Amino acid sequence: MSPSALNGEAAVGPEGPRQKSKATIETLRVGCIAMVEKNGQARRAEILSIKDTKSGRQFYCNFDNFNKRLDEWVPAKRIDFSYDVEWPNPDKDKQKDGKGKNTTVSKKKAPPSKAQKRPAKREQSVVSETVTPRPWPEPSETQPPSKAPSTPRDLEQKSAGTPAVGGDEMDIDEDEQAPEVKKEVEFSREAEIEKLRTGGSMTQNPTELARIRNISKVQFGEHDLFPWYFSPYPESFTQEDVIFICEFCLSYYGDKKSFTRHRQKCTLQHPPGNEIYRDDYVSFFEIDGRRQRTWCRNLCLISKMFLDHKTLYYDVDPFLFYVMTQKTEKGHHLVGYFSKEKESADGYNVACILTLPQYQRKGFGRLLIQFSYELSKIEGKLGSPEKPLSDLGLLSYRQYWSENIIDLLLELNDRDEKSSIESISTSLAMTTQDVEHTLQALKMQVYHKGEHKLVLPESMIQQREKAKLKKKRYISPENIQWKPPVFTASSRTWGW
Repeated sequence: MSPSALNGEAAVGPEGPRQKSKATIETLRVGCIAMVEKNGQARRAEILSIKDTKSGRQFYCNFDNFNKRLDEWVPAKRIDFSYDVEWPNPDKDKQKDGKGKNTTVSKKKAPPSKAQKRPAKREQSVVSETVTPRPWPEPSETQPPSKAPSTPRDLEQKSAGTPAVGGDEMDIDEDEQAPEVKKEVEFSREAEIEKLRTGGSMTQNPTELARIRNISKVQFGEHDLFPWYFSPYPESFTQEDVIFICEFCLSYYGDKKSFTRHRQKCTLQHPPGNEIYRDDYVSFFEIDGRRQRTWCRNLCLISKMFLDHKTLYYDVDPFLFYVMTQKTEKGHHLVGYFSKEKESADGYNVACILTLPQYQRKGFGRLLIQFSYELSKIEGKLGSPEKPLSDLGLLSYRQYWSENIIDLLLELNDRDEKSSIESISTSLAMTTQDVEHTLQALKMQVYHKGEHKLVLPESMIQQREKAKLKKKRYISPENIQWKPPVFTASSRTWGW
């Protein structure tokens, strides 16, 4: 019996009996379930793909009871061939005609033959659309066409309920297991929204869910990054054991010699935009997607490697990118970024947001969120991130909202001033909806003697005082050198 069965973990692959026998490197094929070493222990894993690289044959494995982002390419030496391999059942590779009771939908079932509508072109780290990938690497943010099957506004109106508060940093991925392809054969907005609540990913297009992580390793400056998800780099790069990305111009190379020549010639030492903020810790650069298309497209390719439900698109013209960096003697090193529509009909101040993995859990996500609201204050608008939020994205924002709301209420209480949802919203540049949802999640709204009141529990005050002792870093608004840009109609649209 496998370790997963002993632990009561969910099994990979389709249910039901499968044929078992010994296998070799040559006979192992897609769909087989084998025992693969992970973290020093043999674990049951399904082979999702096989490729031959310069270092030898590798197998893409989905492990029992592990998040999809932990799928990985493994060499043959990590597969324990002393165990029997479970072979794919050919009877279950096809859907039965439905005459019997045991109708099975195969993981390999092709999508409906009916032509798919042109997908919505609005896709951020907080919204997912079902799309068929284009051959060219395409950035993450664009506006939906008028006939798109769904829009962020539609999704926001249909979504309800939010997770509890938790987490202190900007997370970019969900811990829940992504839905299996074999259970999805049709598309609906309601199903997508339900998936966000239960599975953490809104992608339900079988072709998207089945995408195999194509890049094994990335050398980015001094850091070795191990991508979590598929990113549409050129197909030739999938044969490389490692790809090299210039941390300043974001150009990518599959050959170390070519990359070394590029580094000798590359003179860029900071993002190609205007520096609008600097303190002793971080800097922010504003970059116009229309003026710096190649750089912004490359940035979106990188972010796709760490965002499960983010779909890349080619046009970045309608967006501004605000990139956070840390400066050393070598230059400004990319830490994270958020993108923003040049003109948002819904008043969103963030479209896509990401902290690179090597900088996560260090407070940079909170700085990105705060900076987006500081810009909204300068604009004199109420800001909110693109809806619906991913589950951990919501946790990061809810943490920021709760901290600032509690601090403001304590300040107003010291001055004996009355507060309301509208006054809190105006002071913090947050929408009244975000404020109200946060107060409800914190259970700070009560109905007493015929009116709604805000109550700040003593335990919450003490908790906030302890948090302040940690001396977290914050954005200094006085250091922001920025005026809201004004764009012509042509610069707010795509460059088709």
